[in-house]
Amino acid sequence: MTPATPEILLRTPSPELLSLPWDLPLEEWSPPEVPLRDISVGPSRHLVKFVEADEKLWAVKEMSPRLARKEYEVLRKLEDMDLAAVRPAGLVIQPGRETAILVTRFLEGSWQYRRLLMRLPPDRPKHRARLLDAMVGLLVDLHRHGVFWGDCSLANTLFTRDGQVLQAWFVDAETSEVHPQLSDGQRRHDIEILTENVAMGMIDLAVRLERPPEIHGRLIDEAQGIADRYTALWELLHEKPTFAFDDRYRIEGTVRRLNELGFVVEEISLQPVDGSDLRLNVRVGGRGYHSRHLRDLTSLTVGEGQATILLADLHAYQGHLSQEAGEDVTEHDAAARWVVDVLKPGEARAHAALDRVGSPIQAYCDLLEVRWLRSEEAGHDIGFDAALDALSRDVPTDSAAKMSVAEAPTGTIPAIDPDET
Repeated sequence: MTPATPEILLRTPSPELLSLPWDLPLEEWSPPEVPLRDISVGPSRHLVKFVEADEKLWAVKEMSPRLARKEYEVLRKLEDMDLAAVRPAGLVIQPGRETAILVTRFLEGSWQYRRLLMRLPPDRPKHRARLLDAMVGLLVDLHRHGVFWGDCSLANTLFTRDGQVLQAWFVDAETSEVHPQLSDGQRRHDIEILTENVAMGMIDLAVRLERPPEIHGRLIDEAQGIADRYTALWELLHEKPTFAFDDRYRIEGTVRRLNELGFVVEEISLQPVDGSDLRLNVRVGGRGYHSRHLRDLTSLTVGEGQATILLADLHAYQGHLSQEAGEDVTEHDAAARWVVDVLKPGEARAHAALDRVGSPIQAYCDLLEVRWLRSEEAGHDIGFDAALDALSRDVPTDSAAKMSVAEAPTGTIPAIDPDET
């Protein structure tokens, strides 16, 4: 019997993507007819494969039409809100089999938690803390926009490097819902799910890696701290401090604290309360304060963590130019020269030192971090060439283990955090 013609919805109707065998079950997709790439993924309720088409990589997942439509719509809404989530690329309904295939863009340079944690020594809790901070930051962002995750876990999250921090990305939207606003109960439920799933995921991996039993209790304690991390960030974004009219200078401190965490303050309002007192209300936008500022100066589009590092380098260069000129050089003038004279040649050399693994901009951020760490150890600035040599020496030569500092969440440099214990 001839299978029913599939209903195809593609947001990128490119020739190679259109020519894929959308009328066949996903389990029958195989090379050489279909250009699949073998990518290790964790356990999944549904069959997932990765397809190369039109020089891009796509994730295709087979599921029921109802779930596929729901996940596609949720991912579209998350994209409209500019949240950290994989981008939906298409939806194919196969009526003859009552199945559907959801297509999403593969998140380049991303890893699952298993690959990250397998590379981290068990006695480095600060490295795991970065991963948990990234997950909590993602959950807070989702909740602020009315997104109930429903199945938040390590397995349903991808991670990318952004400077010396991690960025968590929402992947699986099967159980998710988008509301105008979430109730406290919905937020608590998501936090409880995340805490339990993170604990189970880390314990499962520790067992697989044959970690000693005493590590298990430590991992559970770290997972149980997720609620405190979430509460601290949520309250910072939603607190409404009250102060006297003459203490309006305190607004600057609140705004600066939010900016330092990367949040853009879009609006503040002061409401009179109790006579001469004022209550401060802050409307906070996305976490892109530094990246937005760098883009305004240089037209560069980078991650928030990368922008923080690059702006520090730019401002150091601005100080150098001002000293040479004997007068202040504006930030905009310094930025134009910095891109040409410092950033572009620097990122090319740093990327080459890492055998061109990862992105050039991340390689340059790693070079700056190495330079700072080694200079702290030496008690003086070691300079660009010495830092480049140190960066190059720390690249693993084993191609099977080549997750370099341009790729790994905390780098292959042991001293990436000098006060680690």
